[in-house]
Amino acid sequence: MQIHPTADVQSDQIGEGTRIWQACVILPNAIIGRDCNINAHCLVEGGAIVGDRVTLKCGVYVWDGVELGDDVFVGPNATFTNDRSPRSKARPAAFSKTRVQAGASIGAAAVLVAPVTIGQYALIGAGAVVTRDVPPYALVVGHPARRVGWVCRCGHRLSAPWTCAECGRSYELRGDVLEARPAESR
Repeated sequence: MQIHPTADVQSDQIGEGTRIWQACVILPNAIIGRDCNINAHCLVEGGAIVGDRVTLKCGVYVWDGVELGDDVFVGPNATFTNDRSPRSKARPAAFSKTRVQAGASIGAAAVLVAPVTIGQYALIGAGAVVTRDVPPYALVVGHPARRVGWVCRCGHRLSAPWTCAECGRSYELRGDVLEARPAESR
């Protein structure tokens, strides 16, 4: 583990190989997995869960109620919320949940309004405002965010017949759900 001398790390639940950079604050009871990269000026609040191999770029605050799965990327200044009716000095009994599933990427300055679930390998465009759940492999942009396409597990945009030109993975579109085909069918 590598912790910059200017970081304020109060949690003892940080995985091996994780790097925490300048001016970060990690509060008690925050859980951070192995091999993460927590860039400068980030905050992880107690009650937040950060999986393995997660990257938080500069200026990301991960609040209580936010769960980031393994291999999640969060771009600079992306914003999470955890209270739909905030008032000063009025703490809710429980915070709203935001779940970002494995492999998903959140673009710079995107806003995720809890409660919301981001499906595995979904890609949230820079500046998007996400107010509802995003299915796996979906590419969403705008305010409010809307699905404009699909992306492969490797992050490249897909088009019919749903085979990635970059890595060769194949998918099947069933209604409004994109599913990965088993490797042996490729």
